[in-house]
Amino acid sequence: MRVLLVGGSPERASAATVARAANGCTAVVAIDRGLDSVLSAGLRCDLFCGDVDSVSPAGALVVERAERGEEDFDVVRYNPHKDDTDLGLALSEVGRRWPGATVVATCFSGGNPDHALAVIGRFAAWGGKVVFTEDAFSGGVLRAGGVFPIHDAQGCRFSFVPLSPEAEVSETGMRWELDHRTVPLLDDLGISNVIEMPDARITCHKGTIACWLFS
Repeated sequence: MRVLLVGGSPERASAATVARAANGCTAVVAIDRGLDSVLSAGLRCDLFCGDVDSVSPAGALVVERAERGEEDFDVVRYNPHKDDTDLGLALSEVGRRWPGATVVATCFSGGNPDHALAVIGRFAAWGGKVVFTEDAFSGGVLRAGGVFPIHDAQGCRFSFVPLSPEAEVSETGMRWELDHRTVPLLDDLGISNVIEMPDARITCHKGTIACWLFS
């Protein structure tokens, strides 16, 4: 099962990208301003999570109508004075409703560096598979045994960053290949490789990594 999770950085994914990311997804979850992206893409929202502090006025009215039962989606509204982020709370809600789902994440890479790093940390802690889909890149979080295949992307930039104390990684079909290389936490060894073959791949043998294929 796949669940589309739409965050609050609409400048990172066009309406067409958000609509494409929804293909094959059973449910669409909007996190705060992510509702505006969901509506712009013409998608049906299944669940809204957030404190409504960054949604547009039009989006806030849609949330209010849903709370009155006039729109057909669930609302989990949070107190703005909370100890967790909207993403953390939304992932908990997704885990409760759709345990083990693959999360397809879009509109998350913008904002301040502290937020961006915390977002990656949250996705790394998710128990299921995580896929990234934005205008500038695709990718995801790979755990031990995970493979990210890449087809017909010659000349594109590819990067990975370990999210665990150590990760063991192999890369094939790229300018600089790795064979079961052990890479420490947040090391920059995997930054800015180049795809050179029609079929390339990265394999995470141990640990956890985040990876990105840039358009």
